[in-house]
Amino acid sequence: MRWALVKVCLAVTTMVVVAFAIPLGLVIKEMARDRAFSNAERQAAAVAPALSITTDRDQLERVVASAGSDSGMAVHLPAADDPGSEQKALDIGRQRAAADDIATVRRLGRASTTEVSGGSTLLQPVALSSGRIAVVEVYVPESEVSNGVATAWAVLAGVGIALVVGSVAVADRLGVRMVRPARKLVEGAHELGEGKLGARVPEEGPTELRLAAVAFNSMADQVVQLLANERELAADLSHRLRTPLTVLRLNAASLGEGPAAEQTRAAVAQLEREVDTIIRTAREAKPQTAAAGPGAGCDAAEVVRERMGFWSALAEDEGRKWRVAGTERPVRIPVARADLVAALDALLGNVFRHTAEGTAFAVDVHNGEDAVIVLVSDAGPGIRDPEAAMARGRGSGSAGSTGLGLDIVRRLAESTGGDVRIGSSVLGGTEVRIWIQLGGREPVRRGHRVRRRRTGRLVPPFHRSRTVRGRDELR
Repeated sequence: MRWALVKVCLAVTTMVVVAFAIPLGLVIKEMARDRAFSNAERQAAAVAPALSITTDRDQLERVVASAGSDSGMAVHLPAADDPGSEQKALDIGRQRAAADDIATVRRLGRASTTEVSGGSTLLQPVALSSGRIAVVEVYVPESEVSNGVATAWAVLAGVGIALVVGSVAVADRLGVRMVRPARKLVEGAHELGEGKLGARVPEEGPTELRLAAVAFNSMADQVVQLLANERELAADLSHRLRTPLTVLRLNAASLGEGPAAEQTRAAVAQLEREVDTIIRTAREAKPQTAAAGPGAGCDAAEVVRERMGFWSALAEDEGRKWRVAGTERPVRIPVARADLVAALDALLGNVFRHTAEGTAFAVDVHNGEDAVIVLVSDAGPGIRDPEAAMARGRGSGSAGSTGLGLDIVRRLAESTGGDVRIGSSVLGGTEVRIWIQLGGREPVRRGHRVRRRRTGRLVPPFHRSRTVRGRDELR
């Protein structure tokens, strides 16, 4: 915007300067020419009284010398009309004009100018006492005609350049006055988009930009208020779960001993921890489970083994075969343990919730140089519309589905610069692939796919026969 204003002002000022400077320069040139010929007419008029009195050569030469430069003035006297008269044609001074031009002026009786080498001449007719017509020739050199023109044009050019430079400087200052508030508005929008809720824009600049800044600040205040209300609502809802959790904990304590009882008590304890985490996160308005920096995160292999051990008891009760692979060695990922646990529980819970008893499932971990892939597959009926399944809050249409499980998985992957894909597994059902990016991460926007270098070793294509060998076979 700033440079656009400068360019427009430069173009307009240049056109105005050209429109006025060129005609004014031509007028100055014409004025200089008129001044030079006016001087020549005065010199010719100074000789006319002497010609009306005498035609003596000596006297006329003195008159010409006193009237002006003898090299620039000439007097041409005609011969007598009477053939018996001794009066002959007389030329005093240097003749520059052609004889035909002199004869024409004498015949017509009107002054005239003619071009000669190095300048121009003024031919002025003067009547003699005898009735004949003499012609006074005054030479006007070109330097006298253009005297002062170059200086005047230089002054005009300097004034024009000064006007252009001044207009550009004024336009630049006006552009800065307009661009600076607009730039601050853009920076504020970027900061607010990055989660800096304290971002505000100074209400300054032109009227339109001030109104935009006022609207932006009002919107930011409303966003802060809405987020605060949402956090309070989440905290209140989570706090209401404490009473039924207390009942579940007391009932679990009365179950006695056994693997099922221990797993129930462990699930209740974990649920209580998750509720406490939600309440603290909502109250403090900052994530409590995000990885803190380099070296932070968890061991994906250890988390997968632990969660598969938890779900294996329920799988045995329902007669499901299961397999886990790729967990023999530690696999560090930049994800908090609680987030990975929540994502795995959401995917495995979907397997138990949306497939019939006896349906096999598997979890595979692939560790690469730049990414870690976690595959959760089953032998169920599959997902007809993967895009709809990934939509937050849409659910599957069945009872007990909120549509938030896959959204939890997606946000975990995108927090590292990765993504989530749904396809067909080698078991015949659904395969959910979690791509977890290692190292530096780039923000991922919903609705945009991340382009990255992929290797065939890490990303086996969907809808294709695949063999994954692990330590444990389906059991």
